[in-house]
Order: sequence, then C-alpha cells, then structure tokens
Amino acid sequence: MAIYQETITLSAKTKGFHLITSEIEKALLSIPSIETGLLHLFIQHTSASLSINENADPTVREDMENFFTELADDKPYYIHTYEGADDMPAHIKASMLGNSLTIPITNGRMNLGTWQGIYLGEHRDYGGNRRIVVTYYG
Repeated sequence: MAIYQETITLSAKTKGFHLITSEIEKALLSIPSIETGLLHLFIQHTSASLSINENADPTVREDMENFFTELADDKPYYIHTYEGADDMPAHIKASMLGNSLTIPITNGRMNLGTWQGIYLGEHRDYGGNRRIVVTYYG
C-alpha cells in the first residue's frame, strides 16, 4: 500500500459554503494514481468545516448558510468573543459539520455521487486562507 500526503492552502473565501471539489482534484494530480483506496481530507482550523453536499444548485449553499446562521449566530450568552462576534458561532458550526472527510478512490478518482461536491464551510466573516491536509492511500 502506498501513502501520499500534502497540505494545500485554499485562498480566503467569504463567509458561506463554497464548492472546493476542483481544488481538491488539482491537488490529487500531483499524487501518483491509486486505483483503489481512500482519500482523507482534514482542515487545520476550528472556525471552518468540510462537508459533502449538492454540487449543482448554488441555492443549496445559500440555504445551508442561512440555516446555520439562524442556528448559531448572534446569541447573547456567548462568552468567547475575543476574536469577534463571529468567533464562537464559527466554532459551533465547525464542530457540528466536522473537520474531516473520507472519500473512496476508484480507478484513480474520487468516487463521489453524481450530485456530490466537497464544501468548505467558511464560518468567519474574514477567515483568511485555509489549510487542508490531503492524505491519499491504497
């Protein structure tokens, strides 16, 4: 079994949910092909998340952002506000959605469903660049 790993840096994105599937695919081009295996993605941040969801209709990403904004933003009882009012909501959203994904590799490609894409959940108003550790093995 071969194991490859690299860290990619995503450019800063606005608050919301962003399809990053193509950015992950580009990173995989530098890794020798594995016919059957697993891809593991891990985001090295506590205020952003990774998830898999609808990749075709951008209103899904808007609805996701609206739901999580209503659920977690602007709560008067937050104590952790050292980095701003968006900090604690970002931590909650990241914990709910998660910091890693595991995706099967088949014939050297991610084996996502037809309508599935990889989302970066940017939960800060100004989150900056985001690092993802990409581990590919099989």
